[in-house]
Amino acid sequence: MATTFWVGEIFDPQAPDGSQAYSTYDSAWLESYGGCDGVVVDGACRTEARVAANGYAPTRMTPRENPFYLDLPYDDINNAAAFRERASVIPWAGEPAYAGRATDTSFSYMKNRWVRIRSGGRECYGQIQDAGPGQYRDKAYVFGADDARPANRSFNGAGMDVSPALNGCLGFKQVNGQDDRVDWQFVDDGDVPPGPWKSIVTTRQVR
Repeated sequence: MATTFWVGEIFDPQAPDGSQAYSTYDSAWLESYGGCDGVVVDGACRTEARVAANGYAPTRMTPRENPFYLDLPYDDINNAAAFRERASVIPWAGEPAYAGRATDTSFSYMKNRWVRIRSGGRECYGQIQDAGPGQYRDKAYVFGADDARPANRSFNGAGMDVSPALNGCLGFKQVNGQDDRVDWQFVDDGDVPPGPWKSIVTTRQVR
């Protein structure tokens, strides 16, 4: 299952992870992105339907970073156990762009990685910009080879959150539901095909 989240969303102001004004990798995500990734109604940032005609872009703002973003439940910066093990768990940790950064707290192995997502016959691509939902060290689900189910039991057992742009691109039934199924896999930068997801590519590291 996948749910939808968006930059600027506040779904539980009492929860430590209840605001998308920041992400696990960017303490000023709202500022970095350029503002609410949706529409502001009565002072609150709400999501909106996205359509192919304008590349699934937001209708009321111009993003500074890739609007095709997602999260997965592995936080390799703020979860101490995940940070300690990340160089031995994350498959691309030994690649030239990542090697030797295991103890660098300003560098994430997860942030900006590309993911291919499929749902209902559609295929879209996005970049990781946060961690969740509900879990932050679910290495069996995120990196395992045995098709483990997500450890998360909240939000209908969702294994990822996707942005409004990905919601529209994938043809989800609701703009903010929790009943859409996906399958996904990591892909290298060079294997990402042309598409609206490459109009803006996020490169900023941990902030």
